[in-house]
Amino acid sequence: MMDWTDRHCRYFHRLLSPRARLYTEMVTSAALVRGRQLRLLEHSQQEHPVALQLGGSDPHELAQAARDGAEAGYDEINLNVGCPSDRVQSGRFGACLMREPALVGECMKAMRNAVSVPVTVKCRIGVDDQDDYAGLQHFTETMLDAGVEILVVHARKAWLQGLSPKENREIPPLDYERVYRLKREFPELVVVINGGISTVEQVQAHLCQVDGVMLGRAAYHDPYLLAQIEAVLYGEPLPGRDEVLRHMRPYVEAELARGTALKHIGRHLLGLYQGEPGARAFRRTISEGAHLPGAGWELIERALPPCSIAA
Repeated sequence: MMDWTDRHCRYFHRLLSPRARLYTEMVTSAALVRGRQLRLLEHSQQEHPVALQLGGSDPHELAQAARDGAEAGYDEINLNVGCPSDRVQSGRFGACLMREPALVGECMKAMRNAVSVPVTVKCRIGVDDQDDYAGLQHFTETMLDAGVEILVVHARKAWLQGLSPKENREIPPLDYERVYRLKREFPELVVVINGGISTVEQVQAHLCQVDGVMLGRAAYHDPYLLAQIEAVLYGEPLPGRDEVLRHMRPYVEAELARGTALKHIGRHLLGLYQGEPGARAFRRTISEGAHLPGAGWELIERALPPCSIAA
């Protein structure tokens, strides 16, 4: 979710789901420690609970990055060893680290010793030819030895050679049963499943087998899904889409006042009316207008579907 789940996106998603744990886009430990780009840690108090997702492979550097995140107020520090992009591989982090569980274990120990908030791992079920349960089992045992208590598992393996990041999200088959087996054999571990989950019914089914469900692109392209899940799981009244959108107004106007261009916020709102009448016009109005000089909240109002305006 690099370049997707920024602070504007997370604020919007929090309005849709008061209880979900939100995750940042992946931030490299080098950017924080060597580059001192601490602006990457900026977030709103309204986002909590929110986790900082890090990428890296140097235990000392990751420990410092974890400290920076904890000091900035994040509720969890997550190490991503599941991202298959070329950029990630060239920096020796992401999914390629699943081939080096001992190193990941060292990183986790260093991070856990550096902070008091939970330190977690996001991984795949395998990588390249490492495609059997034994490999995932060994990786998990190494994480447990390092003190990890929560493991987020994308239920696809990653092909680091021959497939693009987009293809890695679609071509390797999903194997939910492998994740379920992991939970059965390591009951003390909190297991969160990820990958290909896009409906409330699927979330409910997975929660019968594992401890949690992580949504990625489904929640981004159809963000109202977050509100629907919240309503089903917790019995909360389902807010209207236009109600959620109008709750964004104070945030949008405050950000515009501090110099943020509307395009940086508007792009995260495009999927709110997914599947509803007027959704295409809503997306088009914002996409075509948010980048223009002076674009403000009135553009969002103008984009609202006719049924929402009447309401």
